[in-house]
Amino acid sequence: MADQQFHSGFVAVVGRPNVGKSTLINRLVGEKVSIVTPKPQTTRNRILGIVGDTHSQTVFVDTPGVHRPRTKLGEYMEKTIKDALQGIDLLCQLVDAGKVGQDDHALAQANAGLHVPKFLLINKTDTVHPQRLLPIISAFSPYRFDMILPISARTGEGLEQLMAAIRERLPEGPQYYPGDIWTDQNERQMIAEIIREKALMLLREEVPHGIGVEVLSVKEVRDDLTEIHADIYCEREAHKRIIIGRQGDMLGKIGSQSRADIEALLGHQVNLQLWVKVRTGWLDNLNDLKSLGYAEQ
Repeated sequence: MADQQFHSGFVAVVGRPNVGKSTLINRLVGEKVSIVTPKPQTTRNRILGIVGDTHSQTVFVDTPGVHRPRTKLGEYMEKTIKDALQGIDLLCQLVDAGKVGQDDHALAQANAGLHVPKFLLINKTDTVHPQRLLPIISAFSPYRFDMILPISARTGEGLEQLMAAIRERLPEGPQYYPGDIWTDQNERQMIAEIIREKALMLLREEVPHGIGVEVLSVKEVRDDLTEIHADIYCEREAHKRIIIGRQGDMLGKIGSQSRADIEALLGHQVNLQLWVKVRTGWLDNLNDLKSLGYAEQ
């Protein structure tokens, strides 16, 4: 008789910046949990994405890309990764099929001693010839992964097989979250991350990565309208001028694209008011990091 016990567990998703961790979790969950941009290190907080069915619940932990910290924010991101590996039931390491490097091997070596099942996911297979995969599989075999699986988070290739393999290895356990919950982020965190995603996407390389967003208020004006006020923080006056743009055109684009996603999230109309403010040195200021949600209170 088939095992009908409930299985659940926490699955950490780790890898270098921009290997597709957030894209993977968003695809598996079916909702936007983590922001996705071409820029590295866009994920700053540990974010939980939850996938459940009748007999299981998988809680994915999206972590910042592994990098060498140069600021207080970088140190917080590094600590977030270490914390995410505490108490996990399975580890998924992502590598980019077209850009495997020494840092990928170093991460595999560092996690080799974890006493949990470990999967190596070779992502972005839709961008390379299949013959490129065999040398990668061979190179990572010494790290004794329980499974090495080529996938494409963008197209969905291999993801059904991945979820089936994860469920097979989850221990018996409780349903940690209600069945209708797909992330542990609160509404304000999700709104702030949406605004930051749109700013990073639109600004590209014009402004360094030091952009923070603080949601000041979320007020329900009526049943079908919510008014939101938020500040976008940058480090220099020159950056502020770029974010605002000529006659406010760039800030307008950030606002309109953010509004569309926030309205999809909330299910009704949104009046979004954005301001741009300079916070010099906020990346290294613990109080600023706390106020923006990037450090423990």
